[in-house]
Amino acid sequence: MYEALIDKGYSKQKATRIANSEDSGKKGGKSSKYEERTTKELYDKAKQIGIDGRSKMSKKELIQALRTS
Repeated sequence: MYEALIDKGYSKQKATRIANSEDSGKKGGKSSKYEERTTKELYDKAKQIGIDGRSKMSKKELIQALRTS
């Protein structure tokens, strides 16, 4: 998975984060939209993938960070 992400143009850091996440390799599309999740759920997801500065982010900022990381 890591190599495929690198081939798609992802940075090494982002490719590593995605490939090492516990959800990697699962297909779905069944998760709720970020806007429908609580700030705590968004924070936990940001923590899981290693987004820095998450503790000071608003819900809107967490959503943006998750979408761009």
